[in-house]
Order: sequence, then structure tokens, then C-alpha cells
Amino acid sequence: MPRSVALVTLGCARNEVDSEELAGRLEGAGWTVVDDTDGADAVLVNTCGFVEAAKRDSIDTLLAARDSGGKVVAVGCLAERYGVKLARELPEADAVLGFDDYADISDRLDDVLAGRKLVAHQPRDRRTLLPLSPVERPRASAGIGMPGHSVPTFEGAPWSAGAAGGALRRRLDSGPVAPLKLASGCDRRCAFCAIPSFRGAFVSRLPEEILADAEWLAGQGVRELLLVSENSSSYGKDLGDLRALEKLLPQLAAVAGIARVRVSYLQPAEMRPSLVDVMTTTPGVAAYFDLSFQHASGPLLRRMRRFGSTERFLDLLASIRAVTPAAGVRSNVIVGFPGETKADVAELERFLVAGRLDAIGVFGYSDEDGTEAATMDRKLRRDVIDRRVAKLTRLVDELLAQRAEERIGETVEVLIESIDAGVAEGRAEHQAPEVDGSTTVTGVAAAQVGDVVTARVSGSDGADLVAAALPDVVRPQVAG
Repeated sequence: MPRSVALVTLGCARNEVDSEELAGRLEGAGWTVVDDTDGADAVLVNTCGFVEAAKRDSIDTLLAARDSGGKVVAVGCLAERYGVKLARELPEADAVLGFDDYADISDRLDDVLAGRKLVAHQPRDRRTLLPLSPVERPRASAGIGMPGHSVPTFEGAPWSAGAAGGALRRRLDSGPVAPLKLASGCDRRCAFCAIPSFRGAFVSRLPEEILADAEWLAGQGVRELLLVSENSSSYGKDLGDLRALEKLLPQLAAVAGIARVRVSYLQPAEMRPSLVDVMTTTPGVAAYFDLSFQHASGPLLRRMRRFGSTERFLDLLASIRAVTPAAGVRSNVIVGFPGETKADVAELERFLVAGRLDAIGVFGYSDEDGTEAATMDRKLRRDVIDRRVAKLTRLVDELLAQRAEERIGETVEVLIESIDAGVAEGRAEHQAPEVDGSTTVTGVAAAQVGDVVTARVSGSDGADLVAAALPDVVRPQVAG
């Protein structure tokens, strides 16, 4: 009898890639991948374990999956991070699987359906699995579970066959934008972040694997590639080429059918003039900078084990806008880190006002298991953190609305993602999917999803834009 499995993905775009790898493996092994959890033999929940709110959402989703009537299996970051502890505290899950189980995911689900008890893994610091020196990692990474770095193990795998390795993949979304993984893991030691401990040390995918996946995605109707990793600006350092991203971006932009390549997860301290130049001058590469500032007070950033300051960050933004004044910039900031003073908050506000960012996420600090910050003194009370978050959020909402108003009169290229009752909506170059605003385009009766429309911005609503299509400037979708 055919077996069916539904996948539920939580968290970031990196998890989306991982889910599509799992779906590709399962489909290749004879499973039927279904959209609806109801009636599925198994429900695979790809969890997020980044912050407390994401953990709660993952737990709630696992509990809700019990209503499907199928076996419930937890995978992803929460499952990897907590392993046996999660299995013990959440008996509603029939199995808790770590990254090392991904290569044999079909066998593991067979075990679950057969009622065989699987013992969850004991979590470990995955940074210790690879050499300290990045250039020694490519060979040493064989056999270590790294989602998105898998090698096909069966004929007819639903991915870009022909490359020397690559991720098994089965698209779970039919939209014109798709995430594409550059690397996994992170070598930075930010005091507040636990991700490196359960995602492991930084490992780049080979350029030929990435290009092969890009070609396959283009053949599936994808028009925009969203490059994801824990730290995209480090791409290639373990391959012996610190300028590998600068070389890869033009190659990706040249893939037939791809209209736009967007890079996410950039570290300000690792931005170099050559990368800024490629991202602002290469046709088909979005002048979009997803920069992880986290704060702007120099002393507090040092306490976070990070680098930078208001002036350094403003200099970086000036270097970008000197080439492309309309470049898009987004970031996240943390409020209430241990030891943060009113002066630190004022400095952060000064930067945000001067920085003119297009999108800003504001997060209140919370302790994370196993991080240095969790052991620090000078912790702020939760009510103090909440007040600072509320105050900064109000400021950010005002600043983002002002920045959107500044774009009125600009000419933008909008990738159409949906059309409803003749109204087209999509993303301009400065707007990433899911996390930023969107653009509603008028006057495009003949446009289709996947088309790129050139339009002039006529209005704004918060961070969202309204734009009127210019005549004869629709770039239709072309099959890859």
C-alpha cells in the first residue's frame, strides 16, 4: 500500500529548504507527499528552536498534529537541539529525529509506522564534529548530517540531476520565489545565540551544486532565488576562496529563467567592498542588504561578542547608497540585552533614525539555553525589556512608513507573486518575501504570476507600496 506523509514547516527559509530535501527523499523512496495533514499516515513537523516563542509554536504544532490521525514525527532545530529531553516531555510525538536521521528518513518513518520504538538522540555541540580550521571541513563533513547538503541516493531523484552532488528536493510551494541554501552552520560566537551549537560549524556547499539546484528551480518556474544560510557573507571561506560569493552571484543571475537573485543573512563585520560592488552593480542581483546589526551601541555590541557601532554601520550604508541610492536594507535588533543602559537604547534609536532602513525586526532579549548571555549579570527585568520593545517598535513603525513614503516617485521592478480579482501583488527589489512589505501594482491586466513588471510608486501604506505599471515593460516568465 502507498504510504502518505505531510510536512509542516516552521521557522525560517532555511527550514523550507530542509523540508523540501526531506520531501524529495521520501518521494524518491515511494512515499506520497500530501498537502493536508488529515488522513496522512505520517506528519513530519519541521520545528524551529531559535527563541522561546518559536519553541512554543513548535510544541503547539506538534500537539495539533495529533488530530490528523497519523503518526507525528518531530524533526528540525527543536528536535536536534533537545533530542531525548523533547521526546521525554512530549510523549504525543511518536518520534523525535535529529539531523543525522535525514539521510535515512524513509526507513525511520517505516519504523514509526510499524510501531518500532525509536530512541531519540542525546544532543551534542555539533561544532565539535568538524575541524576547527574551515579549509579542513569539506572532506571531514562526509557522513555528518547537514540538511541541504545531501547527495542523491536513488535514480530519478527530484532535483537537478547531473551535478556532482546536491540536495534532494521536492518543491512544496508553487510560488515564483524559492530559497536556495548556500551553506549551513556558523562560526561566530554571539553571546545570545545558540544556533551554532545545534547547526554546527560553517560549511559551504560547492558552487556546482548550488548552480545545479538553481537550474532545476528555474525549470520548476522559479523566478527569484533567495540565497539562505546562517551567514552568507562567509560563503567560500572553507573552500579556500574568500571571494567565492562575488564569483557565484553573477553565475546564478545568468541562469536561464531567473529574473532576480537575493542574498540574505549578511554579517556587517564581514561586508567587503568587492561584495558590495557585485551586489549593487550586477544585473539580476538585487541591491538588497539583509544586515544583522542586532544593536548600534559599540560597548553593548562588544558585550554581545559582536563588532561595529553607529558610525561604522552608517559608513557601510553610505558606501552602498553611493552606488545604488535606492538599495534596500533590512535588519533585526535586540532590546534588553544584559547590561543595556538607557544610553545604549538612545544610541540604537539614533542609528535607526539616521539609517533609513526599509524593514526592521525588534526582539526583546530572552535567555537561551547554553549561551554565554544566559550566565551574564546585570539582567534587566522583563517589564523593562517589554517597555523598551514597545517604545522602539513604535519608533520603527514610524521610520518604516517614512522610508516607504520616500520611495514615492521611484521606478521599481516588481515580481508578481499573486493576482486576485485583477489586483496584482508582489515584491520590489528592496522587499524580501515573508519578512518585508509588498507592492500592489495597478494597470497590469495582462500580467501573470512570475512576471516582472516595471512600475512607478504612487503611494504607500506603512511599509507597503502602491505602484502603477509603466506601459510595455512587463518581462514575462521564460521557462528555464
